[in-house]
Amino acid sequence: MRSQRSPGAVVVLGLTTFICAFHTTTAIDIPLEVEQLPTITAQSPSSLIAFPFDESFPMTCEAKGNPEPEFRWMKNGQEFDPFLDPRLMKEENSGTFVIPNNGNLTEYQGTYRCYASNKLGTAISKEIEFIVPHVPKFPKETLDPVVVEEGQPFTLKCEPPKGIPPLQIYWMTINLQHIEQDERVSMGLNGDLYFSHAVEKDSRRDYCCFAAFPRIRTIVQKTAMSVIVKTKKSDMSPETANAILDRRPSLLTPSGVRSETQLVKGEDLKLECIAEGFPTPQVEWVKIGHELPIKAKLESHGKVLIVPRVEQEDSGKYMCKAKNALGEAIHYFTVTVEEPPEWVFEPESQLRMIGSEVHIKCSASGTPQPTITWRVNGVPLQEAPAANRKVFGDTITLHNAKASDSAVYQCEASNRHGSLLSNANIMIMDLPPMILTKEGRDYSAIEGKGVIMHCKVFSSPPSTITWSRDDSSESVEGPRFAVHDNGSLEIYSVEKDDTGQYTCYAKNTEGSSAIDAMLYVKDPTRIAVAPEDLKILIGTTAQLSCLAEYDKSFSNDFELLWEKDDMEIALNYTENSRYFVEDGILQIINVSHRDQGVYTCVARTPVDQAIASALLMVLDVPDAPENLVLSEHKSKSVKLKWIPGDDHNSSTTEFIIEYEESQWEPGNWKELLRVPGNHGSAILKLHGHVDYRFRVSAVNAVGRGPRSEPTERYKTPPSAPDKNPENIKIEGHLPHEMDINWEPLLPIEHNGPGLEYKVSYRRQDLEEDWKEHIVKRHSFVVKNTPTFVPYEIKIQARNHQGWGPEPKIVTGYSGEDFPSAAPDDVAVEVMNSSMVKVSWMRVHKDKLHGHLGGYRINWWRLRSLADSKKSHGEKHTLMFPGDRNHATVPGITPFSEYSLIVMTFNGRGNGPGSHPVNFKTPEGVPEKNPVFRVTDVQKHTVSLVWAPPLEPNGILTGYLLEYQLINDTEEVGPLQTVDISNPDTTKWILRDLEPVSKYKFYLRSCTTVGCGPVVSEECTTTLEGSKSASPSPPSTPKSPVTKPTRSTIGLASIHGGISTQGWFIGLMCAIALLTLIVLIACFVNRNKGGKYSVKEKEDLHPDVESQGMNDDTFCEYSDNDEKPLKGSQHSLSREIKAGDSGDSLVDYGDEDAQFNEDGSFIGEYAGRKEKRVSAEIKATIQTPA
Repeated sequence: MRSQRSPGAVVVLGLTTFICAFHTTTAIDIPLEVEQLPTITAQSPSSLIAFPFDESFPMTCEAKGNPEPEFRWMKNGQEFDPFLDPRLMKEENSGTFVIPNNGNLTEYQGTYRCYASNKLGTAISKEIEFIVPHVPKFPKETLDPVVVEEGQPFTLKCEPPKGIPPLQIYWMTINLQHIEQDERVSMGLNGDLYFSHAVEKDSRRDYCCFAAFPRIRTIVQKTAMSVIVKTKKSDMSPETANAILDRRPSLLTPSGVRSETQLVKGEDLKLECIAEGFPTPQVEWVKIGHELPIKAKLESHGKVLIVPRVEQEDSGKYMCKAKNALGEAIHYFTVTVEEPPEWVFEPESQLRMIGSEVHIKCSASGTPQPTITWRVNGVPLQEAPAANRKVFGDTITLHNAKASDSAVYQCEASNRHGSLLSNANIMIMDLPPMILTKEGRDYSAIEGKGVIMHCKVFSSPPSTITWSRDDSSESVEGPRFAVHDNGSLEIYSVEKDDTGQYTCYAKNTEGSSAIDAMLYVKDPTRIAVAPEDLKILIGTTAQLSCLAEYDKSFSNDFELLWEKDDMEIALNYTENSRYFVEDGILQIINVSHRDQGVYTCVARTPVDQAIASALLMVLDVPDAPENLVLSEHKSKSVKLKWIPGDDHNSSTTEFIIEYEESQWEPGNWKELLRVPGNHGSAILKLHGHVDYRFRVSAVNAVGRGPRSEPTERYKTPPSAPDKNPENIKIEGHLPHEMDINWEPLLPIEHNGPGLEYKVSYRRQDLEEDWKEHIVKRHSFVVKNTPTFVPYEIKIQARNHQGWGPEPKIVTGYSGEDFPSAAPDDVAVEVMNSSMVKVSWMRVHKDKLHGHLGGYRINWWRLRSLADSKKSHGEKHTLMFPGDRNHATVPGITPFSEYSLIVMTFNGRGNGPGSHPVNFKTPEGVPEKNPVFRVTDVQKHTVSLVWAPPLEPNGILTGYLLEYQLINDTEEVGPLQTVDISNPDTTKWILRDLEPVSKYKFYLRSCTTVGCGPVVSEECTTTLEGSKSASPSPPSTPKSPVTKPTRSTIGLASIHGGISTQGWFIGLMCAIALLTLIVLIACFVNRNKGGKYSVKEKEDLHPDVESQGMNDDTFCEYSDNDEKPLKGSQHSLSREIKAGDSGDSLVDYGDEDAQFNEDGSFIGEYAGRKEKRVSAEIKATIQTPA
């Protein structure tokens, strides 16, 4: 801080100046570095009560000043030195002393005042009264019984002892039962108990008055009083007794006709009028000339008028009137509201220049008008005269004040309701500027925000304050700059260019002073990624994200905090902690209901902060409904009400009401009703003679909540059944019987004991009376009925209370018999080689003898047209439900002769079959060849052998053989075709193939209709001259040969080099010839005869593929439907089923398969047994060269 005493060295800084004037306030802020008068800073309340349960009682007096004040005490107007009493506890540099509660406190009772003094003056505290309350007690006394005639008034006196208010009075019995108060009996404001007239029940011996003093936690009891009420003589007539009792009202309290009441503003006005008389008088209240105050209220059955917190306008005349049929009694109250002193103008501390005129004003109001007493430094004004001091009314004037006139002036205003005391420090001095703000302070401001730089100055006379920047002689000015009364410079909407050094300069007539401050402008902190409102399922993990941007200079001082509902979340990262923060993401583990709330992200730097909030809502199933109440109890219904539980942020969609009954299934809760989620009640329809209880649960989008506590039980009275049996079924298992079955009533539907059923029936086609039977079970059999005739049936429930409602009539039929006729005019239309259409004439309903089930078609194969030999094939059956006259039969074998019959069926069974109808099917394509194998693989040739199809489905015309190169490359060779026109051919040799190349072969059998499905085989040619996969018999002639085309050789050839040398070829041929001779010898030795079966060959060589690989032929067999497509390298295998060699008679079982009414297949027909045919390969067949 720079200080200049010379008034000549004034630097004019500009127009922005401030005059540092000290406004007159009750406490001027003078730094303690400056000499100043004492000022009381703390004192005890004006009334200090020594409650017996407190440990000590501090008598407080604290003050500040320079020099430091010294303290002294006055007690009851006499000097009191706490340091002379060792029992008192004192504090250094303080006027406070503490009275311990460890002895007789009565000697400390009195009125205290504290004086704080230094060389400049003395300040005094207000008077402090230390009150030591005595323990209030009722006097020990013996009270005579109160004897009173019946009908006469009497009063029981309480006369409570004095004590610390408030005082509370109760009238009770010895057993602490309150004495009942009413219009006849009431307690007065003084505590007495008034009886307007005595009755016999008033006689008792234990009327006790209790006085309670809550501030000292004391209750005292008066000696019990006895009352004896003397009743009238029994021989007196009632009229005479009543004449004595009836009398006009008179007031028990207050006495006289008028009274005056004074109270202080703010207190409660309480006026009472308690009257005696018979009948008991009624009390009315009025305010004469005015309406009763709006806030007025009546208590104690109208006997007490209370006006709370009275004001001046509540003053006036009030009247009470007690009246009965015989007359009235009146009392007038004059109410005066007075006020304790209140300041009109409280004297204020002042700082004045030497030679100035000083005015000290003090005035107060109150009722009665307060008396004003002046003191200076704690001494009455007249005892400390001063030549330049004058008193004019309520004002003291100091003329041409000097420094020695500095003093503490005390003004005290008092009346009988209280007093006010004010200390006014009058400081007279001249002082150069003292800048109390620290030199060289650094301020940080946020761009766009405001900043205040302080410059607190104390001086006398007041100083002129200016602010400049960066050693400039010009003051800062502009709409963004303002110098406040306390010398601080405020800059609005700070800019980056505002960064720099600022100087505060203070000057008065006594000198000048200056300080420097540095301002730094920072980037604002902002939330870049704010958390978003979140709804989270209970028990899961919630994540709230928050990323902030801030000035990089605060890297070490920046912090990111999270608050929940304005309370900071403590992150302790322990095992039990559920809050984790990482990279600005707050994770809440295992979310519970208490986690719901507003979460705030706080990004904070030393100079600013940014916040962003999000609402976290926890979703859960609804809480159980509460307060279930049953109402509107009726015989068949009850109303259930409930209060919904918390829906946990997901609206309740419905309530589920369940019931449990105690007789049939106790403990088993069942659903009764569902109501929408916005309902809080439901009418429940009930059954009779059931002991119910109910519970409710709520459902929302999360799920179903817990069940409520059950209601109390409600048992409905028994009643007749509400319903009759349902789902009545009439069946006829035998031709002359009718079985009636029904779904019995549930036990809860019985509505009472003794449930049974009345079964009524009659023929529908005849006019006859109902036949009735009473049963307890839920079935009944009617005997000796005609076959399949219609009946009307009805079933009615009853119990001991009566019959159920009138039952519905249902129709049924008696027992069925087998149909007696077969369909006529059966005809077959061949639609194609495997499907026929069958038509017939419907069977007449009189021949059905039951409900028509449909028609059944049976058919079987007689023979193949390729073979003249007849043999019955397996029977096939299809069922066609409903009333129809045609159907379509699929799955017929082509080129065959069949026989077919049609029959009808009902619930009993099948009728007779129609006359058989024979039909023939046209040719079709053959089945797949059962055998297709590679038997000999050499360098350039491959031998193929096959067996004809088991079912040619016509007359074979030959075979279609195709092959192609399929080396393991993406491209395959072109498809080569060989047409074999001789159907007896079963072997073929392909020549001019590429050595060590993989081929795939395809074979299909053909008729005039077309070729059948394909079988395939793969094989790789050898490198040697000759290899045989299977030796041929010596008598086998040359097989037909096919040479591949040139294009095939060109594409498929993958050989060259050594394979084209003469010596190598010769060597390979010799090896192949030698191998062939050995194989032929073995083959001849093991196979004698001209033919062999494929089955036997498979037994000899069970693993053809494995054998081929051992012989270096690499043959693979594939029997499938794969077609030879260019680019295909897949091999699909299919199982070959061997069959019997002979035909057997079919088994005529009733296998069922069903079709729709239009004849389409909806079931499966009985499959025929595969023939086990032995496919023979004739080795001696002559094939064309």
